[in-house]
Amino acid sequence: MDGVYGMAMALTRKRAEAEDLVQETYLRAYRAFDQFAPGTNCRAWLLTILRHHFLNRLKKSSREVLEWDVGEPEWGDERNSSAWLETPEAEFFRRVGDVEVRQALEALPLPFREVVILADLEDFSYKEIAEILGCPVGTVMSRLYRGRNLLRKALLNFARDCGYLPLKP
Repeated sequence: MDGVYGMAMALTRKRAEAEDLVQETYLRAYRAFDQFAPGTNCRAWLLTILRHHFLNRLKKSSREVLEWDVGEPEWGDERNSSAWLETPEAEFFRRVGDVEVRQALEALPLPFREVVILADLEDFSYKEIAEILGCPVGTVMSRLYRGRNLLRKALLNFARDCGYLPLKP
């Protein structure tokens, strides 16, 4: 459930929306459980349901999938409370790392953000990601390459400031 919630937070960037999305995902999965093929990846199946429901909600609200929501995510400074340590998003963002890295990831357009999260944070294979997203493996590879390049560019100065790269001459 933590992985599904983490992906929902990454897609919606709002706790209440993520919770609703996860709840609806599990309800839909329960109703369609007879369609689940035993022996296949249950996590991938749940993330596929989550993503389809998320995209349907976007269409209904007349927002475009590639449009960046101008509002700030609702994470605030809750990381200082003990409740933050017990939430699924705490695990998700602990894996993401520094605030600058999280912000760079959040700034990625949705098609790149979801592929980077599924590959680099959730450890899905290209084939599994392609199944979740309903696109060819080549598209996954392309989006992952482009998403990582966008992250690399966004984090270049941060890497220099932290001493990971030499300063510009």
